[in-house]
Amino acid sequence: MLSLNNIFDTIDMIDKQHLDIRTITMGISLLDCVSEDPERCCEKIYDKICRRAEKLVKTGEDIESEFGIPIVNKRISVTPIALVAGSCETEDYVPFALTLDRAAKTCGVNFIGGYSALVHKGFAKGDELLLRAIPQAMAQTDLVCSSVNVGSTRAGINMDAVAKMGRIIKETAHLTRDTDGLGCAKLVVFCNAVEDNPFMAGAFHGVGEADSVINVGVSGPGVVYHALQKCKGAPFDVVAETIKKTAFQITRMGQMVAAEASERLNVPFGIVDLSLAPTPAVGDSVARILEEMGLETCGTHGTTAALALLNDAVKKGGIMASGHVGGLSGAFIPVSEDEGMIAAAECGTLTIDKLEAMTCVCSVGLDMIAVPGDTSAETISAIIADEAAIGMVNSKTTAVRIIPVEGKDVGDVVEMGGLLGSAPVMPVHKAQSADFIARGGRIPAPLQSLKN
Repeated sequence: MLSLNNIFDTIDMIDKQHLDIRTITMGISLLDCVSEDPERCCEKIYDKICRRAEKLVKTGEDIESEFGIPIVNKRISVTPIALVAGSCETEDYVPFALTLDRAAKTCGVNFIGGYSALVHKGFAKGDELLLRAIPQAMAQTDLVCSSVNVGSTRAGINMDAVAKMGRIIKETAHLTRDTDGLGCAKLVVFCNAVEDNPFMAGAFHGVGEADSVINVGVSGPGVVYHALQKCKGAPFDVVAETIKKTAFQITRMGQMVAAEASERLNVPFGIVDLSLAPTPAVGDSVARILEEMGLETCGTHGTTAALALLNDAVKKGGIMASGHVGGLSGAFIPVSEDEGMIAAAECGTLTIDKLEAMTCVCSVGLDMIAVPGDTSAETISAIIADEAAIGMVNSKTTAVRIIPVEGKDVGDVVEMGGLLGSAPVMPVHKAQSADFIARGGRIPAPLQSLKN
């Protein structure tokens, strides 16, 4: 039973410490929408999404109003479109993205994810056609997010796909150059992508999921930061215990909202993703948590160790609060979306190399990073390959969401707006990786993949 102090603590977290439900995401299977006729397939996709998610936004708003808990985003994820469209007699997959965009706008959600392909071991016909369509799809839609899984611990890394993604990201940046490459902010490249991630841009509804589910993503960097201010100078054992207790409280709130949304929508409850997802707001930063542990600036020596402690403690606290923790669950480090990361990058302490090291111990990977517009496709592919290798060898999910901004160079700032924040353009190494990327083929799976 909740005590009065628990209730007051939670109210304080919401009012003063930026605690919120970052997203309620409804996952919807589109496998029963398959048709040889592309127009019929698009019609079935639109009808099913609108039918299933018709009350999603209203339900989220009702819960938000009744419980006083901010729910920032309402989103939809669908079966990877490369699977659904693969049997259609067409080579143009842009209409599928337009259909998703139209359905998302009809339902009133913030984003829809699942314009995706899983190519970690090779390409099917639908995969190749979807990849070809990504730049146009991202340029012609407002709410559609795309993801491509290029590697896994079990399969290795598809380097042909990695090479393609470098070129696709460059083309997407070019087609959305009027908005500083905004299309690239809706496109993420994964290794070990998960089937139940509620966060964009990487959300899709996995084939192992139910016909529809409710997944909730919670967030509370500001709450953790505030809690750590009460244990200044304490040993790391105390720091870890404090984070665990705080993560427990955050996750319990997410569990309650997920269960309530599930019951009201008559859709099975999937998972709570307890990731610490920052925003550009002051006081809602993962970087500031690390600095509160004793670092002068995020990115300096000791940052990786501090992040490892944070990520582990968040998972340990959250897993006790919900029987269905899933998704990515950890600490996100998106540069443009974190006020402290932005400051650290602008002063030069936080570099891409350091971010890469940090991704070894946290959720996802190199996220929302702006680089000079003249960065080559091969360099982008090499960055993706490095990050995929970290995920493959460590049996964890890693990703790259990178934005080559045409006409901008190191020191410039890109304004994305809203939760996407502002991204300082960060330097990349000038030495070329073109011959490495040109080899193609597949980097074999590591020895630890042989677990049977």
